[in-house]
Amino acid sequence: MKFTKLHGLGNDYVYVNGFTEDLTGVDLPELSRRVSDRHFGIGGDGLILILPSERADFRMRVFNNDGSEAKNCGNGLRCVSKYVFDHGLTHEHTFTVETLGGIVTPVVSLGEDGKVEQVTIDMGEPRFERAAIPMAGIPEEKALEETIEVDGEAFTMTAVSMGNPHAILFMDEVVDEDVVKYGPKIEFHEWFPERTNVEFIQILDRQEILFRVWERGSGVTLACGTGACAAAVAAILSDKVDRKVTVHLAGGDLFIEWRESDNRVFMTGPATEVFSGVYQGPIPYK
Repeated sequence: MKFTKLHGLGNDYVYVNGFTEDLTGVDLPELSRRVSDRHFGIGGDGLILILPSERADFRMRVFNNDGSEAKNCGNGLRCVSKYVFDHGLTHEHTFTVETLGGIVTPVVSLGEDGKVEQVTIDMGEPRFERAAIPMAGIPEEKALEETIEVDGEAFTMTAVSMGNPHAILFMDEVVDEDVVKYGPKIEFHEWFPERTNVEFIQILDRQEILFRVWERGSGVTLACGTGACAAAVAAILSDKVDRKVTVHLAGGDLFIEWRESDNRVFMTGPATEVFSGVYQGPIPYK
């Protein structure tokens, strides 16, 4: 199986071109677990498939390194955008990508070498209703600056869906040990029937947010694009930052804008291709 390794700010996935690779009958969750292994596989936060779509120009499927399928992935979208342009699947600078969380529209910006350097993506409108997260409670109510308790510690949390669930925790200081300690417990908290991504954020000023993430199904990662969008939205809702904000992730920076005019969230950031190869391990079939 041919593959390409790309990353968005260190959030790295194994990418497979479904236009040329036959994945019929493959056990994709198990394949993701195998190729993601950093010792016995290729290594990555998961597996992303680039596929034909009946509703958009392309379709993206995202599998975390534990085999679970994600509805969306902001860093993955930027990398998919780079791949389809740089590898000649499209010559358009604007196109559409179908995800389980909906259809999104990337716009690619090229570097001096003619390859994609930055990608801006219309990530759509955020959702706040508990039913949309999904989250326990009255379906139409919102979870804004609620108190969630874990191991006797209380956190102020806002829940946001960017096509996938996010629990944003407002911290006085972001500490990596807290991400590892509390992230998995909130991911599996009884409030979130489908689990959740967990963002730990510290407001630096009106234009900057410090951000760390525990991703559902992957654990600690260096970046999460949908999480950065959700964090910015949560901070804007609480009037802690302006509508244009830089989010400082462990792997680098993303620029997020939540437009008041149309309620849509735009994410801008880099995508990087690392290497291509042929996976020679056994392909698991159902």
